Amino acid sequence: MKYVDEFRDPDKARTLTQEIHRPVERIARARGGLQRPLQIMEVCGGHTHSIFRYGIHQMLQPEVEFVHGPGCPVCVLPMGRVDDCVALAERPEVIFATFGDAMRVPGSRGSLLKAKADGADVRMVYSPLDALAMARANPHREVIFFGLGFETTMSSTAMTVLQANAERIGNFSLFCNHITIIPTIKAILDSPDLRLDGFLGPGHVSMVIGTRVYRFIAEDYGRPITVAGFEPIDVLQSVWMVVRQIAEGCCEVENQYGRVVPQDGNAQALSAIRKVFEPREFFEWRGLGSIDQSGVRIREEFAAFDTERKFPVANLQIADPKSCQCGEVLKGVIKPQQCGVFGTACTPETPLGSLMVSSEGACAAHYRYARIDTSALYGPATAKVVA
Repeated sequence: MKYVDEFRDPDKARTLTQEIHRPVERIARARGGLQRPLQIMEVCGGHTHSIFRYGIHQMLQPEVEFVHGPGCPVCVLPMGRVDDCVALAERPEVIFATFGDAMRVPGSRGSLLKAKADGADVRMVYSPLDALAMARANPHREVIFFGLGFETTMSSTAMTVLQANAERIGNFSLFCNHITIIPTIKAILDSPDLRLDGFLGPGHVSMVIGTRVYRFIAEDYGRPITVAGFEPIDVLQSVWMVVRQIAEGCCEVENQYGRVVPQDGNAQALSAIRKVFEPREFFEWRGLGSIDQSGVRIREEFAAFDTERKFPVANLQIADPKSCQCGEVLKGVIKPQQCGVFGTACTPETPLGSLMVSSEGACAAHYRYARIDTSALYGPATAKVVA
């Protein structure tokens, strides 16, 4: 397929839905009936939005249940780090540059958007290179770039630091909150609360790190994983690939997104990451707690570009509001609509938690799309889980 409308074809979607049902029936017969739906975690928030935007969850119910994973980097940012951002942005000598979806994430002292409204010089950028350009244009100001995200954005941040080093730009630094996907998946698999049958692997992260790194999921934990694209046909085909593996009793790493994701990743991007960053001993995640080796920091040779070495950063651990259940949603324990404040006290206009703020947040996806009925386009789910 060459054109995007081919990846959104209702006829192809209906065919794939029927094909998914065949291995599900085989699994049910082999087990003497399914006591629960097959649970597949989509690690990436981009997949969550595709699933709800195109009504894929309605097409497959009740044969397959999607479990939302912690693949939204804005969503897993703890409140203490947001407070650190606000404190840095409030310094009079600082221009604080950030991606737009981090502007409204609430901390205990408010958000970066509120800090901007109160007079802080907070500017939205589309790339870390935009922040570097600000540093060139404002040599008497300190420009801090808020670096966050998985390996997808980590590579561009690393290359920006290398460029700043090559140009010897002394008024640019990085507040590093980049995180890594592999320790996170391991923490999920070790969680006693989850009963997962398989994974949809993240497409954009895998474009950088490749697919080989996921072999431990199949070999050590006995769970199939398919790296998936983001269009509805991509997601449906990937679900079929995972369910087929379960029916055949095998566990492998498959790559549905081969038009973008290479097996060994992007060598140039990985090289830049290794040059600039090293693993932190641990990093705090919202809802998941502290995970060993799950974050990165700037290496000593690039210390001049490390915000945490230039400025005092409190790095306090602050608990989320008790009414907000973002942590349980991030771990896949509950669905967004099961949170007591979902759609009432917590909406995209008045968010209490990060999952309602981010463009990849599960709560935002549920709020925006879950009430849309797509059965007229694709037809209702026809499969029945055998009790």
